[in-house]
Amino acid sequence: MDTVLIIVVAALGAFLLVSVNYYFIKWRFEARFREWQTQEQAHWRVEIDRASKQAVTQSRAVLGGKFTEQMAPYLPEFKYDPTEARFIGSPIDLVVFPGLATGDPREIIIMEVKSGQNCQLTPAQKKIRELVEDGMVRWELIERRCPVDDDTTSE
Repeated sequence: MDTVLIIVVAALGAFLLVSVNYYFIKWRFEARFREWQTQEQAHWRVEIDRASKQAVTQSRAVLGGKFTEQMAPYLPEFKYDPTEARFIGSPIDLVVFPGLATGDPREIIIMEVKSGQNCQLTPAQKKIRELVEDGMVRWELIERRCPVDDDTTSE
């Protein structure tokens, strides 16, 4: 009977030791996980704030650029009559017709307005510039006749 008792006590002791060890290890890893989770949440809050500020800054720059594009005919650097400029926006900003205000247009100027830190033409704008410089521009007319309504002609 003593042997059985010793085995039972040893088994209970081993079970108790394993259980205590398991819960201690579990508690330690959960504490480490909570610490890591808190650090990551703090890191992501900082990253979200940084990304939000960057997005606002970039959005302001884009809006400022678009505003500058539309206001270009009224800037001191613009050397043409503002009434002779037509805003397009994309892929080029303006088409200027010098002399149009006096009824005698002399040339057509395709103009791109750049502002801010990145003042480079996009690939599409570079291609358009090349096409203009190579003379690959032509005039086309679309004539669309409106149908004659019989009710309006009889009156």
